[in-house]
Amino acid sequence: MADTVAPFPTGGARAQDGLPREHVQAGAMQFYMADEYHVPNGTLLGFWLYLMSDCLIFACLFAGYGVLGRNYAGGPSGAELFELPLVALNTSFLLTSSITYGFAMLETQRGRIGATQGWLAVTGLLGAAFLSVEIYEFVHLVGEGAGPQRSGFLTSFFALVSTHGLHVTFGIVWLVTLMTQVARHGLIPENKRRLMCLSMFWHFLDVVWIGVFTFVYLMGALP
Repeated sequence: MADTVAPFPTGGARAQDGLPREHVQAGAMQFYMADEYHVPNGTLLGFWLYLMSDCLIFACLFAGYGVLGRNYAGGPSGAELFELPLVALNTSFLLTSSITYGFAMLETQRGRIGATQGWLAVTGLLGAAFLSVEIYEFVHLVGEGAGPQRSGFLTSFFALVSTHGLHVTFGIVWLVTLMTQVARHGLIPENKRRLMCLSMFWHFLDVVWIGVFTFVYLMGALP
């Protein structure tokens, strides 16, 4: 006759939690999970909440610029400082990087690792070009004595534009990290989810920059 394990035997060794050892072992074999459970779409929902909080940060910076944007304190105005052709070139770098990231996501859906990595690299280079032009602009302004301490206009300008530039910098670091993860582990579901979050972040930065280009540069260049 085969041995049977009683649900709650009265004797024998017991586990530390007070249950019979046989019962604990059977339960462990029955309910053990090899992988950690992940809530469906939980990451994307959390990332959307983060983007909404970032929207509040930029809304405050835009509001600050709206209040201080005409306070020149006897210093130069945007019409005297801004080089619109250079800013337009910089804008084309960032908007084109959004397109190339879209191509990377299309290749991700097709499962092509090499093509995905190639488009991600192009996106990173365009982002680096955008940052280079922005740093050049800041150095040029400071060299002309138009630093952030010169007036309320320049304080709000540097605060808004540099905050956006920091976001682009973090996005490039994140991009390089994900390229490393894809190179090591391929297009596993976790990497696809991370690439989708970065896609949302990158397109969000493009939308913010359109507001900066219109509200700060174009309107600031008006006499």
